[in-house]
Parts: sequence; C-alpha cells; structure tokens
Amino acid sequence: MPVTDIRHDLDALTLTITAEFAAPVQRIWEIYADPRQLEKVWGPPEFPATVVDHDLAPGGRVTYYMTGPEGGRHYGYWTVLAVEEPESFTYEDGFAHEDFSPNTDLPVSTCVSTFAAQGDGTLATYVTSFASREGLQTVLDMGVEEGSRTAIDQIDGLIA
Repeated sequence: MPVTDIRHDLDALTLTITAEFAAPVQRIWEIYADPRQLEKVWGPPEFPATVVDHDLAPGGRVTYYMTGPEGGRHYGYWTVLAVEEPESFTYEDGFAHEDFSPNTDLPVSTCVSTFAAQGDGTLATYVTSFASREGLQTVLDMGVEEGSRTAIDQIDGLIA
C-alpha cells in the first residue's frame, strides 16, 4: 500500500499524509492533471468520484461529487492557488452544494500536494491545513484519515 504515514496535529491544525509510489513523478502528476484518472483515486472505493470541471492552473477550479453506496452525492470543489508542474500544486478544498457553491457550514482547507523523485519512484506528501481546530476535528470525525488512505492507495492500480 502506498500510504506510509498519516498524522494529524490539532495544535498545528494540519493533516499530513505520506505515500510512496513505484512510478516516476511525471506519472503521478498525470493522475491529478487528468480528470478521468483523478476520478479513479479521489474518493475511497465505496464513494467513487465524478469530476465535473477540471482546470488545474492557478485561479482554476475543480468541481466533483462522490457517490455513496446508497446513491447519495457529496459535492466538493478546489480553487487552485499555485501549480509547479510536475512537483506540486496548492488548492483550497471545500465542501459544496449541488450547484457547486461553497457549503459554508463545513470547513475549507488549504492543501499542498508535493511529488519528489525517490529512486525510480515518487515520494508524495499531502499537507492539509485548517483555519481552526474545530474544522480539522470535523473532517477527522467524518473519517478523512481512512477515506484518504483508501483513496490514495488506489493509485497503485493505475500505475501497475
């Protein structure tokens, strides 16, 4: 399994996930840059994602929904802040309503995804920062650690 570590820090207001992939940085980058590949790894297996809009460029927006086992949809969006292809991208990640307008009842986080060469493979570091302890605790209570692990672990299937 690619995910090697998940840590949350309620004082620093961060969730950090580390993963190792047996593929070069460019291949891992392509998964996030291509909406059809992103769909295969963004949600956990039981909540597959559908990417509606995908503009992975500064100022761009990515919108998606995940469909639960009983058919319910969970909407979200990214506002892309910075891109350093193929090494990293930074975005705000938020929950959304069905029309992809922000759901301000739930927290918005800032995410930095970084990909570094490690031998023939890639070391990926995903750092998510929250504005408050309550925001981080909300997503922890929603199961973000296990959901992220199972979602990211799906990348192995794409690169095999």
